[in-house]
Amino acid sequence: MILFPWRTSFLVDPFASFTLAILLLFVGKWLTQRHAWLQRYNIPEAVVGGVVCALVVCTLYYTLDVRVVFELGARDMLLLYFFAAIGLGTDVRTLRQGGRSLVVLLVLAIGFMLLQNGVGMAAASAFGMDARAGLMAGSISLTGGVGTTLAWTPHFVDRLGIANAGELGLAANMVGMIAACLVGGPLAAWLMRRHRIVPSGSADVEVGTRYQDEAHLRLDYHGVLMALLWLNLALMLGQGVNELVALTGLHLPAFVGCLMAGIGLRSAGQWLAPEGGRLWNWPSMRLGVALISDVSLGLFLTMALMGLRLWELEPVLGFMAVTMTLQVLLAVAFTAFVVFRFMGRDYEAAVICSGFGGIALGSTATAIANMSAVVRAYGAAPRAFIVVPLVCGFFIDLANALVIGLLAR
Repeated sequence: MILFPWRTSFLVDPFASFTLAILLLFVGKWLTQRHAWLQRYNIPEAVVGGVVCALVVCTLYYTLDVRVVFELGARDMLLLYFFAAIGLGTDVRTLRQGGRSLVVLLVLAIGFMLLQNGVGMAAASAFGMDARAGLMAGSISLTGGVGTTLAWTPHFVDRLGIANAGELGLAANMVGMIAACLVGGPLAAWLMRRHRIVPSGSADVEVGTRYQDEAHLRLDYHGVLMALLWLNLALMLGQGVNELVALTGLHLPAFVGCLMAGIGLRSAGQWLAPEGGRLWNWPSMRLGVALISDVSLGLFLTMALMGLRLWELEPVLGFMAVTMTLQVLLAVAFTAFVVFRFMGRDYEAAVICSGFGGIALGSTATAIANMSAVVRAYGAAPRAFIVVPLVCGFFIDLANALVIGLLAR
């Protein structure tokens, strides 16, 4: 830890930041186990720990004029491990079953982006701002995330003359990510109660384990080692996939290649060793993959939230308060009354709805975290864990770029 007394700032080095994230994840798990309402409303454990840290850091800033900055270099690698694990856990037969749902969800997401941008532009006009500035509190920051925000900021600043576009986008992304984490799980629980949906109850969940099964897990050394081997192979192959795709001029998020590589390796392993073998044996390594994916996602989301600088919302507080309230209400209403209906009105649809907040307000990681919290309470939803990551991480970025390009002229 390095102190800069002239700036009253602390820079927390990567190793200390990573260690703190582990501690915060323990805090989140402890609070979730202690307070039943956190489980009842499916609030992800990582969100609890990460938000606690963000609030403490914000309090230090306003009360003691101390600015704490975390170096979060390990965060992106954790996301790659998580999506490689999702890929390894995917049976290609489930992927085929999700084809229609994927198309429907993509169409719904595109329609929602248009509504989202309409709300942002209308709010910006109402506050006497350039209407196009509202795009920064629309699909650029909320559907696109931090990467899309940073990519479009030079265009808004240099070509459109909106000087504070970057600050607006990053502030909207902060609020959106927190809101996505807080509304997804409770919305799924409400839909299940209202429509009397019977959950799957399957213990073979896609990420981690069900709460009631945690005390009965049995991991073995060989299975965990095998899981690490295939996850690392998926990361290496995924990097190659992304590099090949980049040759076409199309740039995808790094985790998409890892997801595809994991799916390919699972299919190849089942084809080459259908009964299991010394280096490929899915039943043996399944719990190891689930454990690594659960830890990776938990630490990634904890680090993402603990790094939020909530004080940066102050200059645009009025505009952000109104706009983000409208955006969150729009996302909840659209999810509950449109997405749930068109995705089948069943348990899988409820799980997809819990993740739609991540598509609409946060990021792919928040979408998966919300769905993970739901399935840990109610059972597996394999179709949801194929459809949502593909829509979030691949198709929606392409559609968002077209929508923004048409509106940001």
